[in-house]
Amino acid sequence: MTRFAFTVEFDGRPFMGWQRQAHGPSVQQALETAVAAITGETVTMHAAGRTDAGVHARAMRAHCDVAKDIASHRLMAGINAKLLPDPVAVTACETVAPDWHARFSCTGRAYEYHIVNRRAPLTFEAGLAWRLAQPLDAEAMHRAAQHLIGRHDFTTFRSAHCQSRSPLKTLDRLEVTRTGDRLVVTAEARSFLHHQVRSMVGCLALVGYGKWSPDDMAAALHARDRAALGLNAPPDGLYFVRAVYPD
Repeated sequence: MTRFAFTVEFDGRPFMGWQRQAHGPSVQQALETAVAAITGETVTMHAAGRTDAGVHARAMRAHCDVAKDIASHRLMAGINAKLLPDPVAVTACETVAPDWHARFSCTGRAYEYHIVNRRAPLTFEAGLAWRLAQPLDAEAMHRAAQHLIGRHDFTTFRSAHCQSRSPLKTLDRLEVTRTGDRLVVTAEARSFLHHQVRSMVGCLALVGYGKWSPDDMAAALHARDRAALGLNAPPDGLYFVRAVYPD
């Protein structure tokens, strides 16, 4: 039995999320079906993180165990051929130690949220970014974001359906940058609560509009109450961009 690790990118629009679902297509199911077609084996694909419906990935890490004797590059090519026409691609494949785990060996995760700040509707990026027409103050958004850095109770920014045992998380980085009409919110932590990034981005947008001050962001955090959440951003602009592992 060989454990293969994959780097996967996908457009989340056609899927109910990463995790296999009974009521719709998932990225996990697409990959497991492709591996089965190549190897004749039923496998379970484990990922570094679970994404919601409509959320994308540039470099999700995943793994599965395969009994068939097959080279990494052949497995990768075969999976990509079988994935068509789904918007999913394996961009890297390698063998790893039997105890390496895409989720449990992961020591850090990074997301980006893309906002296009313009009045014109999106054409090429419809469903791939959040368009906000009203001008946003990126500097105020960045100042507000710094109130969330560190270890906190993130109940306000946690989905009511979150299955995490504790709302305590340590946020290592939350930055807002602007290039032209594009704002990118970068979030890094060991792990995140369900909807945490989208909830933080939604409230940052309120700061950008001038409806909230940076201090209002701090107040929402300290409230530790989902009712204090101002806005939950849509999944369109959210991308899983990096999983970190020990050397």
